[in-house]
Amino acid sequence: MYRIISKQDTVRIPPAKLEEDYDSTITELTKYTFEGTIDSFRNLTLSISEVLPIGQGHIVHGDGSVYQRVEYSALIFAPPRHEIVHGVVIEVLKFGAFVRFGPLEGLLHISQIMDDHVDVDLMNERLIGKETGREIKVGDLIRARIVTYKINERNPHESRIGLTMRQPGLGKLEWLEEARKELEEAKKGTKKEGEVKKSKRKGKKK
Repeated sequence: MYRIISKQDTVRIPPAKLEEDYDSTITELTKYTFEGTIDSFRNLTLSISEVLPIGQGHIVHGDGSVYQRVEYSALIFAPPRHEIVHGVVIEVLKFGAFVRFGPLEGLLHISQIMDDHVDVDLMNERLIGKETGREIKVGDLIRARIVTYKINERNPHESRIGLTMRQPGLGKLEWLEEARKELEEAKKGTKKEGEVKKSKRKGKKK
């Protein structure tokens, strides 16, 4: 989901900035212009470094600014659909929970939390399984899968990302740890049972 890529763009240098150090100015303006934005490939740019000018800048008639083509390294965040993500529950609502993963947030709808009827306790900010008694609350760490991914390029934090936990290997991390321990115990029990049966067969042969 996180990658460093090389990109090219154009930055506008206003007249007031032209008297300052040119390299420092284009680095500052490139970061200001593109950090926190989403490009046409749905990549969210987190940080920018190694900014270099490409050729000479040019002036547009009627505008005293210089437009400079630049190349830079960008740390991007681009989770593809169906990607497994780890996140933290930051808000509980009557229709589900918002989960923050990396720099973005996704909605875990109440129907996508568990195979159980889910009751909502807004006062204590938690969602509770009626039969299992399992609960999701603010601050819980979860593992989920992205099922819908609609990016808002103008305001990335308003992007619509849908999550699900209703598949094997997904859920609250505490549940997954419990399941792992139960599986290990079951394997130990099967192994012991097999050793007892093997020992009995050897005894009969004697």
